[in-house]
Amino acid sequence: MNIPVGGLEYSIGSEQVKGRGYSWTSLELNSALSGPIAEIVFDDAGKAEVEPLLLGVAETDFQKDEVERILGNGKPPEDWRVGEALAEGYLVNNRKCFFPWPDGRDERKSGSSLPGADLVGFQFDDGDDYFAFGEVKTSSESKYPPGAMYGRTGLKQQLEDIKDSEEIKDDLLIYLAYRAANAPWKKRWQRAAGNYLQNKNSIRVFGFLVRDVPPHPDDLQVRVEKLSQNRRTGMKIELLAVYLPPDSISSLSEKVVNSRSGGAG
Repeated sequence: MNIPVGGLEYSIGSEQVKGRGYSWTSLELNSALSGPIAEIVFDDAGKAEVEPLLLGVAETDFQKDEVERILGNGKPPEDWRVGEALAEGYLVNNRKCFFPWPDGRDERKSGSSLPGADLVGFQFDDGDDYFAFGEVKTSSESKYPPGAMYGRTGLKQQLEDIKDSEEIKDDLLIYLAYRAANAPWKKRWQRAAGNYLQNKNSIRVFGFLVRDVPPHPDDLQVRVEKLSQNRRTGMKIELLAVYLPPDSISSLSEKVVNSRSGGAG
């Protein structure tokens, strides 16, 4: 997976709670969208697993065409969903994370947003596996921080809930446990669960902003300071902001779809 780190614009906080801002060029964005981000958005890995199962029950050419239609890209993804895929790819490529079960597989209706955390998986850190939970917001708002930071479903509240709520962390552990039983990543779950059961603060938390405005540390400064208060021993929190070229967010969906149809980026 080739997701660029980007140019470092600012670095704040400590090892336990830190904030980093990075900027991407148009070339870096378009390259990522046409490759690894598209693979996440359209869940190529998941579809490759279920396609043989579906084709195994298709007996006519019409039924096989129906399988291809069902597995097709369907309606264009929302820009925020592309932003979420960008965050996932970034953390996998640049922070040694692994998110084994995209939340899109749990949707009962396309385009819905599920409770819990946007990204649920593991981070390999300090020589071991820990549960990694991430929340992502995509915003073009020209204020620092954007309004997406606040409110009941804002990044601020979501990060505080993961940090402070044992119930949420327990639910996310079980969410992965059901899927880990026969999965190739079972041992990673076991190592992360062992660390969690020994100390329920032994997790890694990521807050991720996808922006297309000029970089500014005010996006993360206050939140890093607040989350540093009453720190939990064993927990590490990183806030990241990736700054795309100006006015890029409104075309994220179009570009990722065009990458599959051979259109220009």
